[in-house]
Amino acid sequence: MGIFDRLRGDQIKIHIVIRGPEGEGWQNVDTHIRVPAGTTIAQLVDAAETARIPLRTALANAPELGETMRVNQEPCSVTAHGDRILADGDQVLLAPVVPAGSAVDS
Repeated sequence: MGIFDRLRGDQIKIHIVIRGPEGEGWQNVDTHIRVPAGTTIAQLVDAAETARIPLRTALANAPELGETMRVNQEPCSVTAHGDRILADGDQVLLAPVVPAGSAVDS
């Protein structure tokens, strides 16, 4: 453990990726945030807002993203799993679901 780890205290680092529907005013996000150990998905929404990461805005503008959210590629909707405790290094992904058999541009 380095000096900076001790200064941060009992915090974990979460990777937030938001890929929203195409449209005016939408922004894609790929960033990291440090939150206290024991932070839940619901609490992450508040922490992200404080850090000016538009997680709450994405959920408000496209509520379906909250239902298709994934934590480490595992389906984990905000409504059903808001009390799930996040771990250091978790990736939280909000992105529209691409129906099976749909063509995806590369």
